[in-house]
Amino acid sequence: MTMAIISARPASSDHPDAPDIPPTPADQVHRRATRKAMLRLIPVLAIIYFMSYVDRTNIAMAKTQLQADVGISVAAFGLGAGLFFIAYACLQVPANLIMYRLGARRWITVIALLWGSVTVGMMFVSSEVMFYGLRIALGAFEAGLYPAILFMVTRWFAQKDRATAIGYVQAASCLGVILGAPLGGFLMGFHGVAGLHGWQWMFLIEGVATVLIGLTLIRLLPDRPREARWLGPQEAAALEDASGAGDAGNETSSLKGNLWAAFGRPFILIIGAIYFLNQIVINGLSFNVPAIIEGMDVSSTFVIGILSGVTAVGSLVGVLVTPRIARRMGNETVLLGALTLGCTVFAVLAFAAPSFALQLVCMAVIGGLATGCMPIFWSIAMPRMTGVIAAAGLAFINTIGQLGGFFGPYAFGVVESKTGDPMSGLGVIAAVAVIGGLLAVPLSRALRREDRSAEVASQDARRTQGDAGRMQTGRGRRPPFVVHSERCRSQ
Repeated sequence: MTMAIISARPASSDHPDAPDIPPTPADQVHRRATRKAMLRLIPVLAIIYFMSYVDRTNIAMAKTQLQADVGISVAAFGLGAGLFFIAYACLQVPANLIMYRLGARRWITVIALLWGSVTVGMMFVSSEVMFYGLRIALGAFEAGLYPAILFMVTRWFAQKDRATAIGYVQAASCLGVILGAPLGGFLMGFHGVAGLHGWQWMFLIEGVATVLIGLTLIRLLPDRPREARWLGPQEAAALEDASGAGDAGNETSSLKGNLWAAFGRPFILIIGAIYFLNQIVINGLSFNVPAIIEGMDVSSTFVIGILSGVTAVGSLVGVLVTPRIARRMGNETVLLGALTLGCTVFAVLAFAAPSFALQLVCMAVIGGLATGCMPIFWSIAMPRMTGVIAAAGLAFINTIGQLGGFFGPYAFGVVESKTGDPMSGLGVIAAVAVIGGLLAVPLSRALRREDRSAEVASQDARRTQGDAGRMQTGRGRRPPFVVHSERCRSQ
């Protein structure tokens, strides 16, 4: 079985225990190029991810109006909302394999135009069956976005910068929660204009906005650093060398014979399991916070909406701060376990807190801890995958996690139906977070085994290629394969 070239993560100059070595001219070029990529590439990815989040969640604002104007029942609405996630989860891997063939720039442009058009089509919903079909289509077209973004991060950023880049993109989903509802409410204020309902205006304007943004992506979104007009040749080369994107010839380009490498390695399965539990926490909390707040004798829907956004603010802080902590700690597995177990601690504190304000603060902290894990998942997985294995493996992990998004709200609902208390759902958070935190131990062991195996394979390959190179040249010149392997270890 052909395996991708994978290297253990080395200490970098950003690690707290690394020696204080002055930056070389090459380091300065790479830092300058990384800043440019953070300022020019990441905002584009964040904006389209923000629109995807708004387009998938805007039906929450239209729930009551769809019942009154179209006759969509509460049960049908819930089923339609869930069908999105089924299609979204099941099509992650196929979508990212297509992306690998077409290129991220063209693929993201195409799917943005498609899901934007589906969002516009939502304004014409006239039956429950049509509602189901459009939600499935939306999930199918959006399925390829987040895995494609993750793959682009592996092509553009060195390992030490990937968690930060993912954190910035992930912040877009938090802003989608914070700003999405007020934006939808504002657009629904156009009710009656041109004979359209408010919810029709919301779907129309938000869908057209996605389509317009999608049309700009073909120019704004280069596939690789070498294609970016805003990078100089040295800067592009520095980014590609540090990320490994300059060694495309050494990447695994086919899944044939590599299914285990993409889907079966222990660390992939364990990360997927922790991510699954993490999504139960995040989605269970976000879908039930309004009910929890309402159960605290808050009657104004506007106030409930504002207070519900507090957890999203906590999530925003989490995805921005956690990558910085990870760079200083150096041990991402320990940090992942601590963040996950912290959710249990604050779930218990929220349940026992004597005041509403303290309960709300605890739930915001849970949001920050759980969402802060997101950049860490991908930072752990990315350096151990390349080429099509990265495209498939990252999408596979995301598929497992998104299934947790389906089960989270369901688990909260079952517990609440048994107890009659919305706060009892915090027990679900406490339980699954304990399991997730304990899984950090076998994850650490699996990563050590993975990295030891990769190092042995790399040494054997260097020795074999070195012998071949000496036979061919008679001078012992290092072949390109060895140069690539040494570059990976020096990142």
